[in-house]
Amino acid sequence: MSQFPRFTHLVNISDELGVFEHCAGTQPRLEHGYCVDDVARALVVLTRQNGSDADRQILTDVCLAFLRDSQAADGLVRNRRNIHAEWTTGPSSADHWGRAVWGLGTAAARSDRPSIASAARAAFDFSAGVRSPYLRAMTFAGLGAAEILAVDPDDRRARELLRDAVLRIGPVGDDPWPWPEPRLRYANAAIPEVLLLGGYHLDDPYLVDEGVRLLTWLLRQECPDGFFSVVPAGGWELGERRPAFDQQPIEVAAIVDAAATAAKVTGDGSWQRFVERGAAWFAGANDSGIPMADPRIGAGYDGLRWDGRNGNCGAESTLAYLGVAQQLLASPTAAQVATG
Repeated sequence: MSQFPRFTHLVNISDELGVFEHCAGTQPRLEHGYCVDDVARALVVLTRQNGSDADRQILTDVCLAFLRDSQAADGLVRNRRNIHAEWTTGPSSADHWGRAVWGLGTAAARSDRPSIASAARAAFDFSAGVRSPYLRAMTFAGLGAAEILAVDPDDRRARELLRDAVLRIGPVGDDPWPWPEPRLRYANAAIPEVLLLGGYHLDDPYLVDEGVRLLTWLLRQECPDGFFSVVPAGGWELGERRPAFDQQPIEVAAIVDAAATAAKVTGDGSWQRFVERGAAWFAGANDSGIPMADPRIGAGYDGLRWDGRNGNCGAESTLAYLGVAQQLLASPTAAQVATG
């Protein structure tokens, strides 16, 4: 595929059942099977892109079928599946449920194929009545609800889900640690993004202000010297050493998404610089000075280390890279950042 971003690697690590979770280099590790987490992320990225590319359309169909199959009768979601199409974990409302709702909401709102949009909307409605005790699960589900509200502002189920996601985050605390958890974990910027979207779709300027305040604080921690130096896989709290490793592409992608949302919600185009810095992180403007993606095939590397990178190109990292590339293309200054 000649169009950037390229989906070659994502297609190559997928089959008629789903997207394989792990890779050895660029080769999928079939023995690890598939998970809803990655298939939902894939559906988000695929339906952001749309278009007539046959491979992407087929993979969109596969991902939607996978998520629909993952749903239990009560709207809970199973996560892991093996290559024999057997679910190996039971249904729950853990993070993968939230990501499934996010993927379904995005497909329902953004797909240019009516059959996909309709089926995704029905599946979204089926699981959107669930409520999770887990912060990130509700956060991811809130992102899906916001996608629905962007095209159907009066949808009651989506409004209630987004409202409850905001309530689950709770009030933003005071400095020096306003974060709603005792330490930063992963995909952190999705939390202020949901506050921003809650304020936007629920017509609550206070939530927008809180989202801006929390995202601004987070960026002081993760972009301290003009480029991304994100928290490591094990999380981080004040007083711990920085830079720290392994740094994960999913963290960069979450910041880029939140910055793009902040630009839209506030009308302040200066947020776009963080989209560019996220793309630059993948191009090598990071703590180890090494590219974290192969744009020739659209692959992302699994982790940034102090002495280089993890050379495997699993689904999560690849989808993080593709998502950042999409946001960069949507940026007014896209041509100013070299990503390949």
